[in-house]
Amino acid sequence: MARKSREPLTVISRTARAKINLDLLITGRRDDGYHLLDSLVVFADYGDEIHVRPSEKLTLTVSGPFAKGLADTDDNLVLKAARLLRETLNIQAGAEICLVKNLPVASGIGGGSADAAATLLALLDLWAVDGISHDLDEIALSLGADIPVCLRSRTMHMKGTGEILSPLSLNFPLFMLLVNPGVQVSTSEIFKIRTAQKHSFSVSRQLPDEISTLNDLLDILSGGRNDLTDAACALCPEIILVLDKIQENSDCAHSAMSGSGATCYGLFTTAEAAAQAAVNISGNFPNWWFKVC
Repeated sequence: MARKSREPLTVISRTARAKINLDLLITGRRDDGYHLLDSLVVFADYGDEIHVRPSEKLTLTVSGPFAKGLADTDDNLVLKAARLLRETLNIQAGAEICLVKNLPVASGIGGGSADAAATLLALLDLWAVDGISHDLDEIALSLGADIPVCLRSRTMHMKGTGEILSPLSLNFPLFMLLVNPGVQVSTSEIFKIRTAQKHSFSVSRQLPDEISTLNDLLDILSGGRNDLTDAACALCPEIILVLDKIQENSDCAHSAMSGSGATCYGLFTTAEAAAQAAVNISGNFPNWWFKVC
């Protein structure tokens, strides 16, 4: 692998922005068991934080409001990404990686995938490596289907197993409320439930390169759905309540579950309306997680 070095930096920080699947179609399944997806993906202006510093070894420390929700840090996707990148590039240097966990764990908004993507990008800067964008996608996809799109951290039409990415422009501001009931869900379990439910596969679609208005977006979303919702609700009935509470707000233009849940989103015409919806819901459910973005 060809690579070019430059002067190394001392401290690199990246925001691992939350990934929201506005819809999620399951369009097939490969012989190796991987599912084929079709999803319109957007990113919030909020997420976890990754900080990397020079070190002889690769280490990870985790802090933040959701640090306790993570498994043993030795098995964390951040460390897996760092080890694979170092091995692929044949780099001897290490890094002290600090993850500030602001997003709920196993919540359907790409927290772990975004963390891994941000770590890959931060380490390339820390280790002063340029010119491996193609290989970086291969590394990312080997770690998880959502990591390539999280590397780009912008609105995308995602297809295949996460490797087919088409940039898409939203030519209007998007005001969103994210709500999580505080329940972790397992993506693998949800796919098992969906398979047992014997759902048919959805048909893949074409999307425009740009969407001009919220109404145009709503037209697209009205023809889509999240194909994992039924299975997720069977595993985590709280999702039904979250969706009901978001939809009770008269200013909500659309709501759905993101990814494999349990986080759900509502789209609003103004930031004020999204914030008011958070106030309305949190009054009765103070232990839920809310984020206006």
